[in-house]
Amino acid sequence: MTQNCARAVSPRSIVPTCLALSAALLAACEAPLELDAVNEHAQQAIQRTDFYQAMAANSERTLLVGNRGTLLASEDHGQHWQREAVNTNASFIDIASCPDDSFVALTFDNHVWHGTDQGWQQHALPSGEQMMTITCSSDNHWWVAGSFTTFQHSSDQGLTWQTSSLDEDAIVTNLQFLGSEHAVATAEYGMILTTADSGKNWQVSGYLPDEFYPHASYFRSPNEGWVGGLNGFIYHTRDGGDSWQRQSTDTQAPIFNFIHHRQGLFAVGDNATVLALNGQQWSSLETPSIPLYLRAVAADGDTLVAAGGRGLLLRIATSPSATSATNNK
Repeated sequence: MTQNCARAVSPRSIVPTCLALSAALLAACEAPLELDAVNEHAQQAIQRTDFYQAMAANSERTLLVGNRGTLLASEDHGQHWQREAVNTNASFIDIASCPDDSFVALTFDNHVWHGTDQGWQQHALPSGEQMMTITCSSDNHWWVAGSFTTFQHSSDQGLTWQTSSLDEDAIVTNLQFLGSEHAVATAEYGMILTTADSGKNWQVSGYLPDEFYPHASYFRSPNEGWVGGLNGFIYHTRDGGDSWQRQSTDTQAPIFNFIHHRQGLFAVGDNATVLALNGQQWSSLETPSIPLYLRAVAADGDTLVAAGGRGLLLRIATSPSATSATNNK
């Protein structure tokens, strides 16, 4: 190319002429910038930049929340999803459905979001302690809990809040109401916290073995419950947390959530792990072999809808005759 340029022009203009020709050739070879695929991906409900944290469902809708204000909604039990705009970039860390069919969600900036047919409204929490979990009681009171064993609740849809603490330097990770009076919470250092008077008073009622850190918990009654965490460990109690027995699992993946529905009790965790309880043994269901976590989970008949890291969204059949998983992406 340089030799052809030298023969066509005088030596003084060789350099600028060759540079101009080279630029023209490069421009001719370069493909036009196509943004259609980028824009199409940005409009998709499920995106690889999503990191889902929690899921909740009422009689009409299933909601899925995650990082950077991500909120997805499904009106067919998780078969199809649409993204909903919420006026926040804060990450959602938990969501729950209430008996009145509304939703309450918690963002990492200590705001509670109330979702109804009219949209979403946010409410700032009064305590400076970091809240980590949210739920509704049977009388539609909103409850949040978090660091320094702090509980906050509102009986008037976020207009006013009451705060209490056990003054223990531990983070409450899970909170579950069992009827109108009883509730159970799990916290750092293996603490089991309970109330028998609708949350007026909380007490430490037991401890997990070896200060086991509870990533997830599910209680079927005030006496019987399961707690999961690192290394695939799942512990079971029948006496309200006075004693615990470790149940056998076939995984070492951390356990991040439990769900109970008509097919039984299930757990989800890291590496797309889904476990089913059979007697005293937890067995893995067939799922894709991928290094992504599952944390959010809901039920649709004989199917689990589970979601986690990088837009991972699975539908897992739980009936004995069909245990395969399909990816919604």
